[in-house]
Amino acid sequence: MNPQKIKEFLKSIKDTDIGEVRYQSDEDFFYFKKNDVSDVTRTTAVHIKNKIIQKEEKRLALTSIKSTTVGTFFNVQSNNNLPFVKEGDSIIIGQKVGQIEAMKIIKDVYSNAKGKILKVLVSNGQAVEYGQELFLINNTDDKN
Repeated sequence: MNPQKIKEFLKSIKDTDIGEVRYQSDEDFFYFKKNDVSDVTRTTAVHIKNKIIQKEEKRLALTSIKSTTVGTFFNVQSNNNLPFVKEGDSIIIGQKVGQIEAMKIIKDVYSNAKGKILKVLVSNGQAVEYGQELFLINNTDDKN
């Protein structure tokens, strides 16, 4: 139910003897008590918007792993051709997900989030900047 329909409904019952209305569907729950229609409408519209935002946040909570330095990103271990991680892999906080080389110094890149790798944003051997996003992580709790 959108805010405009709610406003129209509240205006239609303004001059009636209806004092309270309860509405429930699979996605929404509304409770109106007749006081001041304008206050109820404004409060309800904000409540609906907040509820929609909360549902979207529960659906997909994204975090990114960013570069901590300038250099060349490597997703493949030097001693074999297996990647540290790939899209769809589950990772934990502190897990090594890549390396960045700058001036012959190699820095390991560690995960700062727990979840699944949704997208690898840089390719093996690509130059990266400080703060550049390397991985997109879906850290939505599976229970939600």
